[in-house]
Amino acid sequence: MKKTIICFVLFGSLAAMAQNAEMAKYKALFVTNFIRYIGWPDDVKVGDFIIGVVNEPAVADNLKAQTADKKFGFQSIVIKEFKSVDDISPCQMLYFSDKQSFSKNAPIIMAKLNNSKSLKITETEGATKEGSMINFVVSDGKLKFEISTANADKHGLKLSNSLTSLSNAIIK
Repeated sequence: MKKTIICFVLFGSLAAMAQNAEMAKYKALFVTNFIRYIGWPDDVKVGDFIIGVVNEPAVADNLKAQTADKKFGFQSIVIKEFKSVDDISPCQMLYFSDKQSFSKNAPIIMAKLNNSKSLKITETEGATKEGSMINFVVSDGKLKFEISTANADKHGLKLSNSLTSLSNAIIK
């Protein structure tokens, strides 16, 4: 009996890990595709195109693999990993995992980014109310996202109609 329970727990854990790995892969794929659906201001198109990832190594690893030796226009794409909110430095895109509270940390994040023209991507319910522009949600086992056009506009970013048409919810 104990062996059966251990097997179920082990297989259940392995299945969850595989599902989490797949989800991280798809989140990274979405993030890399978001780049070309944003109208970036000219001052953001200078130097490297930096994607910061806070406390989500699986997404960061997938982003590194997907963007290796790739460019956005003339900019090299660089992935920076931040272990905590305190480590955040300016970047064009910031991916903030649900392992920390975006809502609780939003003022610190905005200050760290100097209220810059950074696209903030989250995976926490209600994050768009705190300044996130794109928020991942899982519904019926499927990865979806909601968009806040107001937050993007506020920071000088223009979301293309193609991107907003793919969103599950547009929050104005």
